[in-house]
Amino acid sequence: MAVCLRRALQSRSLLLLRASRCVVALSPSSYLCPRDPALEEASVLGIRGGFFRVGSDCSLGSWRGFAKGKKSKDENNDEKIQVDPNFGPTVKSTTLSQMEAAIVALSRELSKLRTGRASAGMLDHILVETGGAKMPLNHVAVVSVINSKTLSVTPYDPTALKAVESAVISSPLGLNPTPDGQRLIAAIPPLTKENMQALCKVVAKSSEDVKQSIRRARQKAQDSIKKVAAGFPKDDIKRLEKEIEEMTKRFVMTADDMCKAKEKEITNG
Repeated sequence: MAVCLRRALQSRSLLLLRASRCVVALSPSSYLCPRDPALEEASVLGIRGGFFRVGSDCSLGSWRGFAKGKKSKDENNDEKIQVDPNFGPTVKSTTLSQMEAAIVALSRELSKLRTGRASAGMLDHILVETGGAKMPLNHVAVVSVINSKTLSVTPYDPTALKAVESAVISSPLGLNPTPDGQRLIAAIPPLTKENMQALCKVVAKSSEDVKQSIRRARQKAQDSIKKVAAGFPKDDIKRLEKEIEEMTKRFVMTADDMCKAKEKEITNG
C-alpha cells in the first residue's frame, strides 16, 4: 500500500513540473497545435496550482510591450529636420517683394497729394462714374501738363466730359476746371500755409505707415529663419539675418527720401 502511494505522489509531481513548463510556454497560437491528453491534464493541474496565472501574465506583458511600439533612443537620434536648401534665396525674394510693394503703395499715396505745381499723376486717384460704373480718371481721360500751374484733361469719349468735370470738382484737391472744347482746363491754385502744414502731416503719416509695413516684412523673415535655424550652420543663419537687416535699412531710407522730397515739393509750391 505504501509503495503504491509513493508511486502516485511521484507521478503527480512529474505532471506538475510538466504543467509549469508547458503553460508558461503557451502562446496565442497554441490552440492550433494538435491536442495532447497529457498536456491538457498538465494544464488543468497547472491552473489549480497557480501556474496558468503566471504564464498568462507573462504573455500579456509581452503583448502590451509590443503594442506600445515605443521608439528606441537610437531611432530618435537618427531623426533630422528636413530643410529646403533654397530656403535663404526664397526668404530674401519674398521679403524683397513685400518691401517693394510697400514702396509702390507709398508712391501711389504721395501722388494723390496736391502741391503748388501741376502734375499729371495728381488726378489718377479720382474716380469717374461713367456707363454705370466708377473708374479711375486715368482710365477714361488723358491728363497732360500745360505749364507748372495748369493741367489739361481730355476724355477718350467726349460724351464723358461732364462726368469727368464733376469728378474733378468733387475731389478734395480744390480744383475748379473749366470746359475748353472737348477738354477741361484745370488751374492749380497756390497752397496756403494751413494747407501746406496739413499736407506735410499726411506725408509724415504715410512715411510711418510704410516703415511699419517694411518692418513687418522683416519680422516675418526673422520668424521663418528661426523655425529652420537648427537645420543650417550658424554662420549661414547670421549671414542671412544680416542681409535681411541691410535690406530693411535700405528700403526705410528710400521711404524717407521719397517723403522728404514730397514735403519739399509742398513747401516750395
